[in-house]
Amino acid sequence: MSDNNISRRRLLGSVGAAGATGLALGAAGGVVSGATASDDTLAALTAVGSTGVPFHGEHQSGITTPLQARGHLIAFDLAPGAGRSEAVALMRRWSALAAELMAGRPAAEGDTGVALDAGPSSLTLTFGFGRSFFDRTGLVAQRPAELDPLPDFSSDQLDAKRSNGDLWVQIGADDSLVAFHALRAVQKAAGAAARVRWQMNGFNRSPGATDRPMTARNLMGQVDGTRNPKPSEPDFDRRIFVPAKTAHPWMAGGSYAVVRRIRMLLDDWEQLTLKKQEQVIGRRKSDGAPLTGGSETTEIALDKTGPDGRLVVPDNAHARIAAPEQNGGAAMLRRPFSFHDGIAADGTPDAGLLFICWQADPLRGFVPVQRKLDRGDALSPFVRHEASGLFAVPGGPREGEYVGQRLLES
Repeated sequence: MSDNNISRRRLLGSVGAAGATGLALGAAGGVVSGATASDDTLAALTAVGSTGVPFHGEHQSGITTPLQARGHLIAFDLAPGAGRSEAVALMRRWSALAAELMAGRPAAEGDTGVALDAGPSSLTLTFGFGRSFFDRTGLVAQRPAELDPLPDFSSDQLDAKRSNGDLWVQIGADDSLVAFHALRAVQKAAGAAARVRWQMNGFNRSPGATDRPMTARNLMGQVDGTRNPKPSEPDFDRRIFVPAKTAHPWMAGGSYAVVRRIRMLLDDWEQLTLKKQEQVIGRRKSDGAPLTGGSETTEIALDKTGPDGRLVVPDNAHARIAAPEQNGGAAMLRRPFSFHDGIAADGTPDAGLLFICWQADPLRGFVPVQRKLDRGDALSPFVRHEASGLFAVPGGPREGEYVGQRLLES
């Protein structure tokens, strides 16, 4: 037997073990890298495909799930004449579909075969309802105050056609074909009940691209997400998820997603010197550490001054203005994707961040921070907010339930 055959047998035999450790590897965000594809490396890489995320649970997937390599965001409007009964049937279809696909099984009917040969690849499908959904379904009395429209911000240049929507679906996976397969399945399953309002496609660094778990970088090259709330923190659930005792019980265990398409003016940004970029952000570009010293996770010494008597972290630095202690403790879980949609009409890259943040109450999470940023963030001249949406994402379905059942059958 050849060495190649031996290696292949070892690799195939390791798939079961990789599946057992897939969740741990996915959470770590990295696998061992090397100059050659050794048996150990190949076995670790199979975990990227074998990792599965449960569909049922207290919360929907795709909120605390580790960042995935590929994402699709898609909003739908119910078709003219469609109402509550059509919404019930649609959510039943989507939920059944999501349960199958997230388990690594093909769609029940008319599967395209795009994802054949691949495992679940950390696929998640997350469903939410926009403010207009409650008007269309006669459920205005069940609409939470947290879905009140976001305030206008002076830096907004929003495209209404790419904003809001009756229904919102977030798709994430660590394989592009798996993610696309889910996207097409969701679109097809909408049938005549709903029509696509807008779609956005994003990406992140692939699992295994770094030799150790690291906070992701955005297209400006900055480490992005350092001060995200962590599930291990005692107040995480209170900040991110709606409590069991709430005015609208159907939202218990759910969260509110703010979605923003933020164009990065990369040509302008890349003309800045490294020192100037770091002053704009308030952190070192190399490792995400604050300009006041330490490592990425070191607290920023906001009052520290340099030999010239000036603040080391400028008073308009992004990290200073966005810090929770500068915003009454406001916190949100940021879980974005980058995007690149080619070159715009003016010849600049149409690229940036599909910003998604999660919180129990957007009026206490996103809004106060964005208001502060809107008034004097040094980063503002280099970004443009082009689309926006706010969605109520109910808690995860129990076994035998579909997403939103407690709302639609209330």
